[in-house]
Amino acid sequence: MASILTSLRNTVIAGFVLAAVLLLLYLNWNDWDGAALGHAFWAFVFRWLHVVSGVMWIGLLWYFNFVQIPSMPKIPDEQKPAVSKVIAPTALFWFRWGAMSTIITGIILAMMNGYLISAYTLGAVEGFAVPKNIAIGIGMWLGTIMWFNVWFVIWPNQKIALGIIDAPAEQKPAAARTAMLFSRTNTMLSVPMLFSMVAAQNIY
Repeated sequence: MASILTSLRNTVIAGFVLAAVLLLLYLNWNDWDGAALGHAFWAFVFRWLHVVSGVMWIGLLWYFNFVQIPSMPKIPDEQKPAVSKVIAPTALFWFRWGAMSTIITGIILAMMNGYLISAYTLGAVEGFAVPKNIAIGIGMWLGTIMWFNVWFVIWPNQKIALGIIDAPAEQKPAAARTAMLFSRTNTMLSVPMLFSMVAAQNIY
């Protein structure tokens, strides 16, 4: 067991193996045959991948805003490079690709379930007659705005602030502030985004 838990790679593989075992149990309990592994099954798979990706993305977003940013002023200057040169770049890698995976799996899921256009038009194509599609649409738009902020505002500015790309020293404070403000914006938007996603599944 220690050989699994002392390696992140082995731990993640073990998690997916356990999920596969659960899947086989569910298939057995429901007496699913080959025909059952159709649309409903793949919609489930992409919903699960969407949730897993979202946990990675929003988990790191909240880590930055609830842990790293508030803690930085308390860290002695000589220790800050450990965060800015080692921890932050790695966290930002998983953060931005978690965002990308979340939006891609979400769009695929919406296409599979036939509500992509209805959601992105906030129900306009149906005469605003389906509240569930309006709710999921609000969540999808908020998620899309957050994804855009990650890839086209936060990450470019973090590359400057962390010295990942060459830039004049005087640009770094402004870049760090811009990245922080848009990260805070995403933290704010994450609350109604998650509310809309859950509401679409459970209220309507």
